[in-house]
Amino acid sequence: MIPSRPASVLSLDLDTVAGPKVANAVDLAITSRQSIRKFLPTPVPRDVIKRLLEVASRAPSGTNTQPWKVYVLQGASRNILVDKVCQAHDALRADPALASECQEEYDYYPAKWVSPYIDRRRENGWGLYGLLGIGKGDKDKMHLQHQRNYRFFDAPVGLMFTVDRVMGRGSLVDYGMFLQNIMVSARGQGLHTCPQAAWNGFSKIILPHIGAGEDEMLVCAMALGFADETALVNTFRTPRQGVQEFTTWLD
Repeated sequence: MIPSRPASVLSLDLDTVAGPKVANAVDLAITSRQSIRKFLPTPVPRDVIKRLLEVASRAPSGTNTQPWKVYVLQGASRNILVDKVCQAHDALRADPALASECQEEYDYYPAKWVSPYIDRRRENGWGLYGLLGIGKGDKDKMHLQHQRNYRFFDAPVGLMFTVDRVMGRGSLVDYGMFLQNIMVSARGQGLHTCPQAAWNGFSKIILPHIGAGEDEMLVCAMALGFADETALVNTFRTPRQGVQEFTTWLD
């Protein structure tokens, strides 16, 4: 585990030793991050989780507002929430009319999908389901695979992230940087993660369970633990657009 050091000391060390080895280590932490969908039951020590959050808290935020609030679920608190949300997910499938009670508090996805985003979404979905042998019309298997989200993909640690509703859209930008810091720092500890917006529709169940205030909004969840390296699902890697596809150079 990384020993605790003041940020100023860490910065000085990096300035002193900066070079190819440091750059490669940082790049590897970023590029080896993937959304893990099958974790081992191996516990993650609390001091390791605390250290990840300490490192992540160095994320920038507009005027240093630091809008993140984190709830760490382990053991019974994790398991009870998993049971509650899985039951609600099953009930929603049995009675689609319940969808009105499972609304996200902010639009994570667009109201209308257009190309190229819908194309990438479909490629991602069918790539994953194809790997797992789930056919296009196999709704039972699709439901069970989707429900894996609500089991944190078996990870022993579930993280819930909230923000005060009074904050503006910019706080979600700040939050993205904070979440990325957690995921990259986790790689440095030999851990993996899976960020999850799938939980957002069940905020009415989640927020009271974690003890969040009425002024808080669920941003997303995250599974944290050690990856099951033998699981077929963890061989799934999503493609990325080349730099030339998303960059405009202005001289």
